[in-house]
Amino acid sequence: MTEDRSVERTRQVVAVDVGGTETKAALVAGTARSVTALAHRRRRTPRAGDGEATAKAVVGAVGELVDELAGAADGPVEAAGVVLPGVVDDRRGVGVFSANLGWREFPFAGELRGRLGLPVAFGHDVRAGGLAEYRLGAARGLTDAVVMPIGTGIAAALVVGGRLHSGGGRAGEIGHVDVGHGEPCGCGQRGCVEAVASSAAIARRYTERTGRPVRGAVDVAGAVRSGDADALTVWRDAVDALARGLLLVATLLDPQAVVLGGGLALAGETLVAPLRARLDELATFQRRPEIRLAELGDEAGCLGAALLAIDLLERP
Repeated sequence: MTEDRSVERTRQVVAVDVGGTETKAALVAGTARSVTALAHRRRRTPRAGDGEATAKAVVGAVGELVDELAGAADGPVEAAGVVLPGVVDDRRGVGVFSANLGWREFPFAGELRGRLGLPVAFGHDVRAGGLAEYRLGAARGLTDAVVMPIGTGIAAALVVGGRLHSGGGRAGEIGHVDVGHGEPCGCGQRGCVEAVASSAAIARRYTERTGRPVRGAVDVAGAVRSGDADALTVWRDAVDALARGLLLVATLLDPQAVVLGGGLALAGETLVAPLRARLDELATFQRRPEIRLAELGDEAGCLGAALLAIDLLERP
């Protein structure tokens, strides 16, 4: 990510962002520093009888999307970029584990290359979104940053010294830092950040307290703004857990900024203002990172997948 890119030509690639519920794809043209989506497609992510069958169904669905978008392209498509959720070892090209979709140790990169007949850049959805925010969005110009989408779960892309750090696919799992609240998490631990601070956890905990179902954390944020006491309690717990998780990150990595994305970031200053204040309360010697909101929205994963594909083509 620090090499000289002064001589670049425009590449045309297909980018696919596989989600737990929905798969997004785009025909993209650009360089390693500037990309434009020319066409978009969305499909429901397929599920089959078990994890391996689901993985194979995903490979088939990605193939159909790439074929469709390549057929609509004005000129040749040179590569595909495909990113997945869960634990992803991009160096080995393996989907190590997906709690939502069930696969374990599935060789996605090899299967995709065989299906597509194209060079395939393979990676993790959160790290790809972080790459896009680093090059094109809210983290551009920084050398050390954390890009953290907050949705059903919480994970982060870590930019350290101008490079994405993956740790064999397991780095950045901020959602599973134990911050001491003691509530059980779906991962099997207790006290995890995402057990109280993910969008899903905020909505669930508010409904448990009030008996009133909500569409998601955005509804709870609205209730916070209107002074709802239960919403304020749930929100305060979430902010405290996020702040404690980010304090650990600040202690270890000292990032210049933390970029918040995902559904919870739609709350804007309702989230950011108390989070800054709580970090200031908790910090002693640590430097509080600047808190920014992501700029690329739900396109970040696709744009990052496109950048991965272009990087693959640009390698000597």
